[in-house]
Amino acid sequence: MTMTDLAPAASLWLAKFAGALAGAAISLAWLLPKGRREAGLRFLASVTAGLVFGSTAGLAVALRLGIAGTLTPQETVLMGSALASLSIWWAVGFAVRYGEKLTAAKREARDDD
Repeated sequence: MTMTDLAPAASLWLAKFAGALAGAAISLAWLLPKGRREAGLRFLASVTAGLVFGSTAGLAVALRLGIAGTLTPQETVLMGSALASLSIWWAVGFAVRYGEKLTAAKREARDDD
């Protein structure tokens, strides 16, 4: 069975899911999370972002690069899902690290009082 044997909607969803998982896997290999909780949070956020924003991100990138006419809808969605998934992984990682620094600074200030 190939992607062309699937219904158009099913092949787009499959491409979205594959892109989201690929983006999350690349991100995991690139920047390891500190613990299980952070890994779970970032993985779920990454896959969700890939599924939700994959089409829009793929179309935006394809138009920006001038290749929208040469890509199939499945390729556009796959690319966008991977990009959205990769991007949110870094954003959540940054937010977690920033939040840890803020809470550590507040704890130190409270302990000094």
